[in-house]
Amino acid sequence: MKYGYARCSTNESKQDIQRQVRELKAAGAEEVFLVYEHGDDTEKAELAALFEAAKPGDEILTLEVTRLARSTKQLCEIIEAVKEKRLRLSILGSITVDCRDGQIDPMSNAFIQMSGVFAELELRMIRARVRSGMANAKAKGIKIGRPQITADNIPQVFYRHYPAYKNEQLNLSEFARVCNMSRTTVYKYISLLKV
Repeated sequence: MKYGYARCSTNESKQDIQRQVRELKAAGAEEVFLVYEHGDDTEKAELAALFEAAKPGDEILTLEVTRLARSTKQLCEIIEAVKEKRLRLSILGSITVDCRDGQIDPMSNAFIQMSGVFAELELRMIRARVRSGMANAKAKGIKIGRPQITADNIPQVFYRHYPAYKNEQLNLSEFARVCNMSRTTVYKYISLLKV
């Protein structure tokens, strides 16, 4: 069995994970595990579910090392799990780590670990640039962060459909869909109106 693993850092309204899904399926993935979480999150429920489902001899496909982890430590733990479960891990167009015999080729192990180091370096550089940019903006007197949301600046489309939601003609998901908003945003606006 070939499993795909696709990951984006933010939710589906901000990042489209479907490109990864299409490419994984084109490469032969029969089932794709999707996750929206940051690469260095310590709790990886979907990845754990993937390892639970995978049987010895199965293959895990992903597009990049950064889709698996942004931490060298976590990547090493994943490689160890691949070895213990006797799986094959394929980073499409890049590195293949074949542990179906319970061993790992030293060269493949070294290359994937080096890829992990570069993935972690990239993440740290991005964070440093963001912090520097925020400090620069703050020094210029620019307000950092999202603007404060009040009942006065809730979009009109929300108010237009709110009575239907309140009268139970729309459930929360339908309400969010007709407003073209995420459920989280709708929850936030509803809580502002209840205050």
